[in-house]
Amino acid sequence: MKPRVWMERNLAPEALAPLETIAEVIQNGDMADLPGSEAIVIGSLINADGDFMDNIGPSLKVIARPGIGIDNVDLQAATARGILVVHTPDAPTEATAEHAIALLLATAKRVGAGLMMLRGVDITRDQLLGVEVRGKTLGVIGFGRIGSRVVQICAQGLGMRVLAFDPYLRDRSRAAGLGVELMDTMNSLLAEADFVSLHTALTPETRHMIGEAELRQMKPGACLINVSRGPVVDEAALIRLLQEGHLAGAGLDVFDPEPPLSDNPLLSMPNVVATPHTAAFTVEGLQAMSRGIVEQILQVLRGEQPTFLVNSEAWPGRVGKD
Repeated sequence: MKPRVWMERNLAPEALAPLETIAEVIQNGDMADLPGSEAIVIGSLINADGDFMDNIGPSLKVIARPGIGIDNVDLQAATARGILVVHTPDAPTEATAEHAIALLLATAKRVGAGLMMLRGVDITRDQLLGVEVRGKTLGVIGFGRIGSRVVQICAQGLGMRVLAFDPYLRDRSRAAGLGVELMDTMNSLLAEADFVSLHTALTPETRHMIGEAELRQMKPGACLINVSRGPVVDEAALIRLLQEGHLAGAGLDVFDPEPPLSDNPLLSMPNVVATPHTAAFTVEGLQAMSRGIVEQILQVLRGEQPTFLVNSEAWPGRVGKD
C-alpha cells in the first residue's frame, strides 16, 4: 500500500510528480482523511499540537510546513512522539522581501487611501499626500534571510539609510557589505527610523515585542511594516497609535488572529495597507516551497534525514518503523 501524504492546500503541480508516483497524495485535504497519513503538509491556520498529532495516529512520520514559520507546530510534542518537522526557509525569501517593500512604498504613497477615495469613501486630498523614501531611514528588526534582502534592496536600490537590529546575529561582517548600520538596541533603532520593517520569528520572547511603549518610541509620522507574524505586534496598541496620528501608517500582511475579524479597525483605516498573509504567495515562491517540501517528504519516505529538519533531536523518529 502506498504511503498517504495529506496536504491542507495544493502545491505546485510540477513539483508533485515525483511524489505522486510513490504515494497517495491528497490535496486540499478533508480533515477526515488525516488519520493514517505518514506525511502532512500544513499552512499557518492548523494548530498542530499533541492532540492533533495523536488523532492522525502512529503512522505520522513528518509534518511539513512550507515557508519559514513553524510557530503553529508544537515542536516539543512532535519531538516526544518521534515526528519530524521540516520547513523551507530559503524558498520564500525573495517573494516576502519584495512584498515588504511593496507595502512600504504603498504606505509611503498612501495607496490605501487613494483606492478608498476611488471607491467613493470620503477621503480628503490631504490624506493622499505621500512621501519619497529616498534619503529616509529604514529600521529592519531581524537580519536573517528576508531582512537582509530587504536591506539590500532599500539601501542599494531605493537610496535609503538602513539600520538593523538582531540580537541573534552571529556574522556582523555581512552588514558592512550591504550598507547597513547595526544598532545595539531595538529602542535606538525605533527612535531613528522613518519606516520600521519586522522580520522576526514568532517565539515566546517576540510575542508582543512591539507594544505600546515600543510604538511610542517610534518617531511621530513613522510607519510600521509587518510581514513576519501578527502576534509580534500588540494590535490594539497599533490601532490606538494610528488613530491618534502618532504613526502615519502601517503596511500589514499578518494579523492577530488570522484571518482578521471583519470588524478589525485596521481593515478600514485609510492609513493602512493590508494584504491577507500573501507575502510568499507568488508563482516562483510557491514553486520553490513546493519543490522543497516534496523533496524532504521523499527523503523521509526513503529513510533519509531531511535537509531542513527543525527538530534534529527527533531524528530518526518513526522513520523506517511500520
